[in-house]
Amino acid sequence: MLLLHTFLLYAAAGSFATIIKVHPAANSIHQAIEHAQGGDTLLLQQGFYKEHDILVNKKLTITGQGLPVIDGENKYQVFIIAADSVVVQGLQIQHIGKGSLIDMAGIKIINAKYITIRNNRFINNTYGIYLQNASRCYIVNNTIHSDTKGEINGGNGIHAWKCEGLGIKGNSISGHRDGIYFEFVTHSYIADNTSFENARYGLHFMFSHNDRYTQNTFMDNGAGVAVMYSKGVIMYNNAFNHNWGDASYGLLLKEITDSKIEHNRFTKNTVGIHMESTTRVDVRHNLFSENGWGVRVQASCSGSNFIENNFIGNSFDVTTNGTMMLNVFSHNYWDKYDGYDLDKNNVGDVCYYPVSVYSVITEKIPPAMILYHSLLTNIMEQVEKVMPSIIPDMLKDDQPLMKKLKL
Repeated sequence: MLLLHTFLLYAAAGSFATIIKVHPAANSIHQAIEHAQGGDTLLLQQGFYKEHDILVNKKLTITGQGLPVIDGENKYQVFIIAADSVVVQGLQIQHIGKGSLIDMAGIKIINAKYITIRNNRFINNTYGIYLQNASRCYIVNNTIHSDTKGEINGGNGIHAWKCEGLGIKGNSISGHRDGIYFEFVTHSYIADNTSFENARYGLHFMFSHNDRYTQNTFMDNGAGVAVMYSKGVIMYNNAFNHNWGDASYGLLLKEITDSKIEHNRFTKNTVGIHMESTTRVDVRHNLFSENGWGVRVQASCSGSNFIENNFIGNSFDVTTNGTMMLNVFSHNYWDKYDGYDLDKNNVGDVCYYPVSVYSVITEKIPPAMILYHSLLTNIMEQVEKVMPSIIPDMLKDDQPLMKKLKL
């Protein structure tokens, strides 16, 4: 009874729920949860809490006042949520440890649904938020940052495994291995996030179907986004910027089918889109600007359409490693196109071959890039235009646009 008075319990106006005030000098979060009833609110007062492995096993709202700090001391994890309809908001969760047997996280959600994690700060954690077999959970407006260097020592900012119906919106994620990682995650959306300066990918899909990501920015990562072994993925109105490196991409697609890439901006990446073994992917209304390679389409790809995109200022607009082309390019704007339009219908009267001879050579002999922009390169390009023999003649845009599209 004395403990209940210590927590300053009082009834919330007009409801049966109770608000429990928790003070770092007097109480523990563990004790507050133990004495709370389902539906109660824990109001954590400003201060520093050295607590770990806090099991939330009942429906609670945990709210911080003045951004209280919960510290894992670089040894432990903090919250483990194993009940439905829990809300965690307004906290700073920091210094989570590393485990050889378990993945340690600031907040770990296990076998639960309708969880909301919002307006928190996650600082220097191995994993920020970890979802396992969770559904209908919402991760909103959090800052998730780590100073971990390299892929081996770090975890992911938001990590989801075997989940359904997630909503990840408005988060800032940096310094992790992957900013956001999905494995066996379906019917979920990722919107309005900024994922930057992560060691590997800003966003990484594995075996995750019928998901959608829109209006996100992926910048200065090892690579922007990787979508692998997935189908039905909608990629709409995202920015892929400054993802540079020897094996870096704005967007990497590997063995995906029946997906859409629309109204995105690929700017200053080593490769805008790299495609391997993809089938029936629609690429429409995108901007490819100032990339090393705009699009790299491997010979294993088929049934995809590249329609009404702008290709501006790329070193190479399109390249491939094969002679066959089972994809369609049509009605794109190419700033390197030097054809004519006699009937003034804004469509070129002669087709455009976007694969340059030198891009074909560098696909086969990468060190040849050292001679790019040399006199030899220019001579080879002019000869190929007169007597084409190296570039794949099936990869062409029969109706290139004379003016860039307003996207």
